[in-house]
Amino acid sequence: MFSSSIRLPGGFLAEFGDIRRQFEQLLGTVGSPSSIRAVRRGAFPSINMGTTDAAVEIYALAPGIDPSQLEVSVDKGLLIIAGSRKSAVPSEKQEKLNVYASERFTGEFKRVLSLPEDVDSENVSATYKNGILRVVVPKRESRKPRRIEVNNVS
Repeated sequence: MFSSSIRLPGGFLAEFGDIRRQFEQLLGTVGSPSSIRAVRRGAFPSINMGTTDAAVEIYALAPGIDPSQLEVSVDKGLLIIAGSRKSAVPSEKQEKLNVYASERFTGEFKRVLSLPEDVDSENVSATYKNGILRVVVPKRESRKPRRIEVNNVS
């Protein structure tokens, strides 16, 4: 009965989709993170993060970095991994080099990760081996699971 009164021109909704895509291209929001904790694809360094009963472990995949160029810090419940990676091409050769593809990240970087509340941020350790930065943040003793013995009262 009402279907004839709500008919829209065939391309009407498609035009709205086109306008939305044009705005996204103009504002650079295509492929943006969907939430405040999400990061764009290709963020450097890539992070794997997990937890055990004893600690939170973070693995940052950062090949080709001089360990002296890495900085790891904890501030107000945030783990900050920062540093820089130099170009693999020596600077004197760069002037003569025509680059057709450059997929390796170079330059300054910074990743900020939120840590759980039950960690001991005073005893963080970090090691770098074979291009992988491993950061271990132990959990507080009070938060670790423990067995409680039941005493028999006679």
